[in-house]
Amino acid sequence: MVLRDVLMNLSENELLNTAAQKYGLKLGAQSIVAGTNVQEMIDSVKKLNANGIEATIDRLGEFVVDETVATEAKDEILDVIDAIHTHRLHAHISVKPSQVGLDIDIDFCYDNLREIVEYAEQYHIFVNLDTENYERLQPTLDILKELNKIFDNVGTAIQAYLFRSKEDIEQLKDCRLRIVKGAYQESEEVAYQDKLDIDINFLELIEYHLLHGKFTSIATHDHNVIQHVKRFVADHNIPNDQFEFQMLYGFRTDMQKELANHYRFCTYVPFGEDWYGYFMRRLAERPQNINLVTKQVFNKKTNTLLAVAAGAFLLGRLSKRK
Repeated sequence: MVLRDVLMNLSENELLNTAAQKYGLKLGAQSIVAGTNVQEMIDSVKKLNANGIEATIDRLGEFVVDETVATEAKDEILDVIDAIHTHRLHAHISVKPSQVGLDIDIDFCYDNLREIVEYAEQYHIFVNLDTENYERLQPTLDILKELNKIFDNVGTAIQAYLFRSKEDIEQLKDCRLRIVKGAYQESEEVAYQDKLDIDINFLELIEYHLLHGKFTSIATHDHNVIQHVKRFVADHNIPNDQFEFQMLYGFRTDMQKELANHYRFCTYVPFGEDWYGYFMRRLAERPQNINLVTKQVFNKKTNTLLAVAAGAFLLGRLSKRK
């Protein structure tokens, strides 16, 4: 728990994020981030598609507080939509509202997201609004509600560690939803803190939306959850075209290919220069993720202080330049 807290704090450190962008994909991030530009992302998605795996593409970026930067991010997401269409990729889009202006002005953010969703609609591309930390959740759902009045190619994610998620999923049963456990630090006032409580709520949310919802994306690397879902859909005669399994790019790749042989499967594909926060949250989620990254980079086990050392290294390098 201490290590997780340290990593989560590092993920929100703007100085380290700036330094990470200067030094590129170092210290293992290249194994879980599909490049820094559109062409590298296209190449990665084509490889997934060749194995029967779809993709949801996240042009990395979040917590933007400048309108110019938010507009640039919106334009780059439109370029991703063009790339999906032009290269005939089996893929859709994931967008963090804070990347396109949620922390600046909700109407400004809505206008940017409406442009993205409207542009994607003409190519029959789905757009998922990623839910972020708790303080940004209700504004995100408010924007989704307004978009759903006009478009049917937009949905969001439901985070199982939040107390309110059962109510939210009932209100959003007509949306395509991604069900996740949650990846941010939240207080005990709004979120379960115990892993068992989160797991139980996760399964209950999945089952509810499978039975009552539109389309369900089940985002997990947990083989126990996957086996439970397999039994549940079989017992309730839920067709394969009503749900998909999702995993993150670079994790459990053999299992991804195996699941894709029998079910709809989608990989969450992040790319871009603003990779640091995403990378650190993935390390914070599960200690196994650190082992995976270190094995892929060094082909040997290193200790679980890698991420802390990475932050210190980047900070030290930046300080020496001053």
